[in-house]
Amino acid sequence: MFGTLAVIIGISTLFFAVLLGYLGFLNIFSLIILVGFFNIIQWLFTPYLINRLYKVREVKQKESPKLYRIVERLSTKSNVKKPKLGIANISLPNAFAYGSPIAGNHIAVTQGLLDTLEMEEVEAVLGHEFGHLKHRDIQIMMLVSFLPSLFYFLGRSAMFSTFYNRRRGEGGGTYLIGMASMLVYFVLLLFTMGLSRLREYHADRHSALIVEDGSRCLSEGLSKIVSKTGKMRMNRQREAFTFNSFKALFISDPDVSESDSALIAQYAPEMSDQELVKKLLAKRISGASRLMELFSTHPNITKRLKALQGYSQ
Repeated sequence: MFGTLAVIIGISTLFFAVLLGYLGFLNIFSLIILVGFFNIIQWLFTPYLINRLYKVREVKQKESPKLYRIVERLSTKSNVKKPKLGIANISLPNAFAYGSPIAGNHIAVTQGLLDTLEMEEVEAVLGHEFGHLKHRDIQIMMLVSFLPSLFYFLGRSAMFSTFYNRRRGEGGGTYLIGMASMLVYFVLLLFTMGLSRLREYHADRHSALIVEDGSRCLSEGLSKIVSKTGKMRMNRQREAFTFNSFKALFISDPDVSESDSALIAQYAPEMSDQELVKKLLAKRISGASRLMELFSTHPNITKRLKALQGYSQ
């Protein structure tokens, strides 16, 4: 994780040195302040947006005592202050951790998750989300995502300014800077997605270590989530699109679940949870799957399940 973070910062620093020399300190500095301001505002108020977008309501102890006890137990084991627990009124099965200094930390599960998974699997999924809180992944990804967005706006600004300068016979160098900035944005975006996938592995490991028989429970839970999500995306594209807005927060990427579920659909419906996991573990990872994973915030399901097999209490 720290190696990927160092690469992202290193590439950014190097390219900033070139931009500062060519475009001047004041212009770059102003854009950094502007992009940084919007990123911070987004970070501070995103929890409120998520609550409204996904219809998350806070759960009190008397409403769901079993779920509430799980959160309290995992909070103690993770040595993390107990977050606010919410249920999102969404039929797609998933869970997510989010928060900010003014909104506090939150963990939410969807109604679809509670309807699809057994309680021990729900606990393993929540253990994964506690891993994100434990490792401060929300803050890390907020910081790292600032750099790609900054280069994106640098590139767009430089390329648009070229059109206004063409009449005066200027702007050739600025256009090249804009193209280079967009290329750096793309490279940093790939590294950022790679860092996101790494943090998913670490969160999985955290769940396996703090939940009883966590490796098995999380493996079965992930398999069910992928299967159900893929089938529902094919039938309910509108909800799937809305749910996709903050997909980096989720335990499973809705974008790749549909292709993964095509494999699962081949298996008999009476297959047990463990048999399903074994089938997915035996799946060959094709070149196309590896390429698709590069553009995903979450690891390939087969690789993820294999990693879980190596975690022990």
